[in-house]
Amino acid sequence: MALITTMVLITSILSLVLATVSFWLPQMTPDHEKLSPYECGFDPLGSARLPFSLRFFLIAILFLLFDLEIALLLPLPWGDQLPSPLTTFLWASIILTLLTLGLIYEWLQGGLEWAE
Repeated sequence: MALITTMVLITSILSLVLATVSFWLPQMTPDHEKLSPYECGFDPLGSARLPFSLRFFLIAILFLLFDLEIALLLPLPWGDQLPSPLTTFLWASIILTLLTLGLIYEWLQGGLEWAE
């Protein structure tokens, strides 16, 4: 029972701290792009026949990749109930390491630069 109480207390404190930081940290000066109804990588008032930038698709694919990472690691807290929780931690660490190395590679290659 003490373990559950401790975990609930830690998650509550962490949630409050993150909510407080996210409230005070952002800049409150929106520019023209932020006030625009479309934030999808192209000008919404131009021609509809203009091609998309490949960088927009790269950013979208990277977002999906890291979103799937969260889905893969979501059952990780229940892994400590297995006979060998170290194996679960090892596989999760391998997944995170591979994704981090891929992100570093994309960053160094300039794939995350939005402006050309």
